[in-house]
Amino acid sequence: MTDLEAALRRAVRGEVGFDATSRALTTMDASNYRRVPLGVVAPRDADDVAAVLEVCRELGVPVVARGGGTSIAGQATGTGVVLDFTRHMNRLVALDPEARTAVVQPGLVLDRLQDAAAPHGLRFGPDPSTHSRCTLGGMIGNNACGSHSVAWGTTADSVRELSVLTARGRRLRLGQEWAGAPEGLRDLVDGDLARLRTGFPDLPRRISGYALDALLPERGADVARSFCGSEGTLGVLTEAVVRLVESPRARALAVLGYADEAGAAEAAAGLLPLGPLTVEGMAVDLVPVSAAALLPRGGAWLFVETGGESGAQARARAEAVVRAADVVDALVVTDPAGQRALWRIREDASGTATRMPGGTSQTESGGGAEAWPGWEDCAVPPARLGAYLRDFRGLLSAHGLRGVPYGHFGDGCIHVRIDFDLLTDAGVARFRRFSEELADLVVAHGGSLSGEHGDGQARAELLPRMYGAETVALFERAKAVWDPDDLLNPGMLVRPAPLDANLRFSVLPRKPVDVAFGYPSDGGDFSAAVRRCVGVAKCRTAPVPGAGVMCPSFRATGEEEHSTRGRARLLHEMLAGELVTDGWRSTEVRDALDLCLSCKGCRSDCPVEVDMATYKAEFLHHHYAGRRRPAAHYAMGWLPVWLRWAARVRAAPVVNALASVRPLAAVAKRLGGIAGEREVPRLAGETFSRWWRGRGGRPAEVGDLVVLWPDTFTEHLSPSVGRAAVRVLEAAGLRVALPPTLRGRAVIGDGTSRSAAPLLSLLAARRGRVCCGLTYVSTGQLDRARAVMRRTLDLMAPVLETSAPVVVLEPSCAAALRTDLPELLHDDPRAARLASRVLTFAEALERHAPDWTPPAVNLPAVGQTHCHQHAVLGDTADRRLRASAGLTGELSGGCCGLAGNFGFESGHYEVSAACAEDQLLPAVREAPEGAVVLADGFSCRTQLEQLAGVRGRHLAEVLAQGLE
Repeated sequence: MTDLEAALRRAVRGEVGFDATSRALTTMDASNYRRVPLGVVAPRDADDVAAVLEVCRELGVPVVARGGGTSIAGQATGTGVVLDFTRHMNRLVALDPEARTAVVQPGLVLDRLQDAAAPHGLRFGPDPSTHSRCTLGGMIGNNACGSHSVAWGTTADSVRELSVLTARGRRLRLGQEWAGAPEGLRDLVDGDLARLRTGFPDLPRRISGYALDALLPERGADVARSFCGSEGTLGVLTEAVVRLVESPRARALAVLGYADEAGAAEAAAGLLPLGPLTVEGMAVDLVPVSAAALLPRGGAWLFVETGGESGAQARARAEAVVRAADVVDALVVTDPAGQRALWRIREDASGTATRMPGGTSQTESGGGAEAWPGWEDCAVPPARLGAYLRDFRGLLSAHGLRGVPYGHFGDGCIHVRIDFDLLTDAGVARFRRFSEELADLVVAHGGSLSGEHGDGQARAELLPRMYGAETVALFERAKAVWDPDDLLNPGMLVRPAPLDANLRFSVLPRKPVDVAFGYPSDGGDFSAAVRRCVGVAKCRTAPVPGAGVMCPSFRATGEEEHSTRGRARLLHEMLAGELVTDGWRSTEVRDALDLCLSCKGCRSDCPVEVDMATYKAEFLHHHYAGRRRPAAHYAMGWLPVWLRWAARVRAAPVVNALASVRPLAAVAKRLGGIAGEREVPRLAGETFSRWWRGRGGRPAEVGDLVVLWPDTFTEHLSPSVGRAAVRVLEAAGLRVALPPTLRGRAVIGDGTSRSAAPLLSLLAARRGRVCCGLTYVSTGQLDRARAVMRRTLDLMAPVLETSAPVVVLEPSCAAALRTDLPELLHDDPRAARLASRVLTFAEALERHAPDWTPPAVNLPAVGQTHCHQHAVLGDTADRRLRASAGLTGELSGGCCGLAGNFGFESGHYEVSAACAEDQLLPAVREAPEGAVVLADGFSCRTQLEQLAGVRGRHLAEVLAQGLE
């Protein structure tokens, strides 16, 4: 490997990575398979690709071309050198609106092409659900399709010319009439015309095998089309000329409800004569509870999109579809935002299907059964889809398996993830038997083993069942014409590896790993939690304004290791112990997690709910066990302690004065591991609790009692938020109290909590302050976090004996109480009780003062929904409260980038600022005059102040001012 690495570094100008991190990030794609490469090269241009091929040919090393790594059959993994085209060869070279063509490099993400074509009224026809992160090279390699294939076909239908390098270094320009054909290909075709004319199923989604029938003379001898779907086994694509189609000026979406999926499947083919753009199907099993209200009545649905020159024409066509369909219920949506919300349900199905409620799989406890790809996209003639689904369901039952079909019903292509047990020998054996029998079933219905994602390792072994031995032998001869040395992606399509070899689960530990968190959705098993990432790669998407949070660090750096998927891959390899060999002490994992903001965005935005913030805290807990930690962990992890000390001795004026002296502040920041670019926030002259005591501190006599949580930030840094919240809550008719500060039986509400116990108990009791433990969790000091949380539960005992809700103003603290507290203290039932009591400010008003009318602020609002609120708490109540107060406009998505301690830590400033520039700062700059800048989180307000000179305000402050 040393000779190979040295030769590649001499030969190419792009990056060469033979380190453990680079290799670990490419061991897997979105399939069940794992293969460890020798190294990864990010070529800068076609010359670099040629140089890599030359070196690897001389040394006999395989080469695997990789795009977005979202392949579901294993074809983007390999044991040799992986070519990563996403880093440099990712440009849109040219776009010709008149000719309706584009010239693209293989690493270009599909959505970037769509963005460039849209102003011209054009688009690329195929659009897989991974359109926001899949690449054109990967789409050509797999002959990808997507939901609009009933209108615009597969990727092969949209390819004009391909620039390709063969393994032996020949540069070919593939096209029609044998353009670019390697020597011997035409002779191979001419010698077997009869087989090519009769041996290939005629259906819209036949992706399996090589498309050698595209080389027939009556089909234009199209070498470029024949190359599509070859999965990187014939040549390496360096550039493509693709065809664009006219995009309808307007669209409407008819959502058709049926009793069950069989009814939807049988109806799909009958809608094709109406010329729809899509006929997509899914059943109720895949619809999140939160999204069910968006759909019409039914147990399964068809998503039928129509287009037109105007909104009225598109709607009329959608209504015609509804009239032609025999449905339980139907809905026609013309609003673009409404259509996007509905399509998001469908596009997230590939991840949602990975976790099914109940079941017999390994992680039945809490989070449901794990389900896996492998038989993700078989296709049959559309007219046979209903019959095929009934037989398919029967086969599942016969093997004791479960899966929820969904997908491209109009093309007869079904996606499904099945709860295979891929961890035990018996389970893997059943996986093989089922695969063989399903292949026979698909063939019996005249279908293709792959209808979209390719064969890869998952299905190539079974191609003889579909094509017969002689046609498969013809595939092998074609491969030898293109790649006689078998260097390009060996083990795929021809002479394949067994479908039950190289399973990515086989390297994971069989016994649960000793961890601190409870992982209730994964049966307490950290390995199962890490297995959640199936490589869908939604974390690698470019930002869509207002939509989601995940993954801010990837958006800032563009590096795979800073994506949620990349970090999950490294944790997987850490558990495997082959590439990452030092376990919890791994520097590779530590460095990848270093730029994780712990924003929790993946907990909600990832279709399978990977929770990287929790995994990071877990890792840091083990990594630094018994070792000295970074200075920032002491300076900011223990922030509640330092601030309480400062308040106790009334040192705020002194601390603020010293912090304003730049040389002293610089020394303090350096000692505390704080970024030099940051200003130290000023401490409040009077804490919130002291203000509370000064006003009497007793709750009113009428109204519902609510306990207002004095979080560290409100208490010491933004007491104005607490004062405003008290004013608003009391104006709404609620009785406000603070938590007890003395352990034992206590009176709730005065901030000092005099004990009702005998004098001896009073003397033995200890005074304290409640704390959610957030800063300790985010720095991985989990033993300390548990101690703080248990003390808090002791203090909150009197509150838990009442029915009073706990109102938390700081979203990150509310999220910690809702999730981290019960997951870290999973052995203490009080933790779950307290978590269930936590309400946000808006939720408290909505539930306990439903008849209260907020003041009419009547101003536009900008800002950002706090990332923890988006991920854990939800903002529905906040939206309604803002609307009632006349605060108009949408808040942006994303993360502010400060994220508690993250943006203050040394070395994080640039990424922190880049995250703010992603959505928050542009939204504030573009705000209308007089707009209110809303920022409920202290971190968000600090980031706005330090990077934009803008004062953000908590919603409570805005409403309190409105009361005046």
